[in-house]
Amino acid sequence: MGRDATGADAGTGPVTVRWGVPAGAERRAAELYWDAFGRKLGPALNPPDKAVAFLAAHLNADRAVCAFLDGQLVGLAGYQLGGRALTGGSASAVLRTYGHLRGLHRLLLLALFERHPVPGQLVMDGIAVDPGMRGRGVGSLLIEEVAAVAAEQDCREIRLDVIDTNPRAKALYERRGFTAVRTQPTPYLRRLLGFGAVTTMRRPVEANGPRGLYTP
Repeated sequence: MGRDATGADAGTGPVTVRWGVPAGAERRAAELYWDAFGRKLGPALNPPDKAVAFLAAHLNADRAVCAFLDGQLVGLAGYQLGGRALTGGSASAVLRTYGHLRGLHRLLLLALFERHPVPGQLVMDGIAVDPGMRGRGVGSLLIEEVAAVAAEQDCREIRLDVIDTNPRAKALYERRGFTAVRTQPTPYLRRLLGFGAVTTMRRPVEANGPRGLYTP
């Protein structure tokens, strides 16, 4: 499943980082993910209770790094590699969960979020941190663990997309060495999904650094 490591102190004690979502933590992981991205994914997966259950049932547990405090999952960062991302679920699974009539519409919306890495690239699938732990360095710790995964997999760079309504996330990524390379206006999505532009950011993988990590 991955490895365990002890990361930085988050202000209330040491945070333990693990590669992969451990068995039994799928529901909690889905709740954190929905809390962070439910506004964006809501039109495709609402109502929230059904969305969280769907995400939990279709997580690819080996496509995340997780942060724990006193054994409690307090944050995770998903990524896409080798054709698999943290959030899974086939088209047939969506149709079974939401019905064929409503499910087809949802599949079209979910297709808007699909991103595919090029060879040598790891695509991050967002960071979700428990509200009570935000601002304590957990997000930075998770980013560096994703960078370690990318280095272990011989990736040359990490790519992510951030929406214009999330400037706090964009600022975090910039502090951790990501550079914006393109902003794509999406005015047709503002009314539907609540955001009107997507910025693509990239960060090279420092193969010669400690565990491949970026050092500011």
